[in-house]
Amino acid sequence: MEPHPGKLHQLFDKNFIEYTSYVIRERAIPSLEDGLKPVQRRLLQTLHNMEDGRFHKVANVVGETMKLHPHGDQSIFAALVNLSNKQYLIEQQGNFGNIFTGDRASAARYIECRLSPLGKEILFNKDLTDFIESYDGRMLEPVTLPAKIPLLLLLGAEGIAVGMATKILPHNFCEVLEAQKNILRGEEFVLYPDFQQKGIMDVSNYEDGNGKVRCRARIEESNEKTIIIREIPYSTTTQSLTDSIEKAARAGKIKIVSINDYTAENIEIEIKLARGIYAKDTIEALYAFTDCEVSIVPNLTLINGMNPETSTVSEVLHQNTRKLQNDLQKELEIELGRLEEKLHAKVLEQIFIEERLYKNIEEETSYQAVIKSVDNSLAAYREQLIRPASKEDIERLLEIKIKRISRHDINKHHQEIKEIRKRMKEIHKSLQDMVGFTISFLDDLLKKYGHLYPRQTEITSFSEISIRTVALSNLIVVYNRKSGFLGHQIKEEDPDDKSVACSEYDKLLLLFADGLYKVIPVTEKLYVGDDLYWFGIVEKDIIFNIIYRDGAENYAYLKRFTTPSFILEKEYRLFPEHKRSRILHLDFGENKHVKIGLAPSSRARTNSMGVAFDDFLIKNVAAKGKRLSNRAVRKIVPSSGESRPPEKHILPLPFDQPPKGRGEDTEHEE
Repeated sequence: MEPHPGKLHQLFDKNFIEYTSYVIRERAIPSLEDGLKPVQRRLLQTLHNMEDGRFHKVANVVGETMKLHPHGDQSIFAALVNLSNKQYLIEQQGNFGNIFTGDRASAARYIECRLSPLGKEILFNKDLTDFIESYDGRMLEPVTLPAKIPLLLLLGAEGIAVGMATKILPHNFCEVLEAQKNILRGEEFVLYPDFQQKGIMDVSNYEDGNGKVRCRARIEESNEKTIIIREIPYSTTTQSLTDSIEKAARAGKIKIVSINDYTAENIEIEIKLARGIYAKDTIEALYAFTDCEVSIVPNLTLINGMNPETSTVSEVLHQNTRKLQNDLQKELEIELGRLEEKLHAKVLEQIFIEERLYKNIEEETSYQAVIKSVDNSLAAYREQLIRPASKEDIERLLEIKIKRISRHDINKHHQEIKEIRKRMKEIHKSLQDMVGFTISFLDDLLKKYGHLYPRQTEITSFSEISIRTVALSNLIVVYNRKSGFLGHQIKEEDPDDKSVACSEYDKLLLLFADGLYKVIPVTEKLYVGDDLYWFGIVEKDIIFNIIYRDGAENYAYLKRFTTPSFILEKEYRLFPEHKRSRILHLDFGENKHVKIGLAPSSRARTNSMGVAFDDFLIKNVAAKGKRLSNRAVRKIVPSSGESRPPEKHILPLPFDQPPKGRGEDTEHEE
């Protein structure tokens, strides 16, 4: 019998939700409470269970962890190597790989590890840990570890679950603890990431654990032909970095002779440059085209209790600081309770032995009578006791051996009671000022371990590098008027063919004789027709000086404008379309003059006029311009020699050699 479609759908929904919840909570996303994923927590608990002060073979640690972790040994081994390379919680012995080069660790049977002093001090307290059964019910594992520092921010985390992901950046040990002290004092704080790879970081767009950070390699100019990379960005290795540089070189974006990776303890990548290429320009190109600059988009997703949520660094730090204060208070209260019990036992023992209460039981004939006799004897000393003596207390007194009574050292016993009372007094004082006690605890951690964790990544700001600015002009775009094609795959075949050197990131402005213009990307081959008047690279704030004939009025107009705004490949017009409208002269920049020849007139004194373009205002590209004369224009000659456009632009066609119209009659009017 086939299952009902509705019930099958419900079954799939139920199973998928269970699978999703498992992946999110049990594999990919770290917990807010201790900052650990389950595999990391089980590893650390296993190391704690195995702790004897000596190093343990990693293969053994992985095997023991499998008693708690229901997945393969490779995932446990990878998690152990990653966690130990953070250099906070696990000490290493042997080759655990290299975070700079990306080299892998040796096999698990060859390397050893143990808990670090910091890990032992801040991670474990059985009294504060809730335990549950492991996946097979044979052992107990912690729900979360009572971590006393915000491991979530110190270690960082990356994980992909179902429908969500997390990317938490690591932070500096000293700065995190100082920020916690600021929280306890009610002061403001600012916290930024810190990476083991060092490098340089711009936090302009960082948003308290989210937003974006930009990381750069630290690059030195050894000489004008040699570049040395000393530090690399977070999320890269020297291998991935050199691969990206070689890829950029093959694509023609940078020109290098060789690249050598000499990284050992310290990063050193040497780049030799090609002839005619200099370090100053190449450094910016490395940032633009390679992994020497990377953008990182963090996403602070975590498990809070049983539910995933997206948080901020400030919220995580506040919650961890409150948890630290509460945990320290619980530890003090637990210690105080134990000291009270210890003091009670010591005082009872002191009274029982020093007051010789044991002699009162010599005549008693039954155990019950003995207990009652001791209880009655203690009644006289009730004011000295912490609490009334219980039956268990009396039974403990009766178990004291005669040998111990005979060797009882009164002075030593009094000193022990004095030290217990002193410690209890200190705890009472600390409980009255938990903020001060918590700050003191953090100060002790900073004093012991702070010198091991200086800031690695320099925080600075750097401007965006324009890819177009630093790109090599390695393409020659040619316009072949005879064929009407334009592109960097076109070859020059005729003296009339025009070309311009550009990069693949440039945009080309095409200006046609009939006033139509448009902007296109650099292309391999494109048919544009035989009436292209001028083309060049789009550059900001170039001044265009144009004289054109309005076909409807048959008059010449002059207009000036700067590089127009545009939508790529959309057609625009400099002047209204007409079969007799056309560009008569094109020039660029300031201090340009032309001499204009006019059609002869019997009433005119002269048939020419001089025009200085600077006498005319720069207006919008859509403006009509100013009429030059009521007579037709016959000739235009630059006053100071041939007019030259800015660099990277080709010259327009001479006025006396106009292109054919776009299918219209454009005969020059005499």
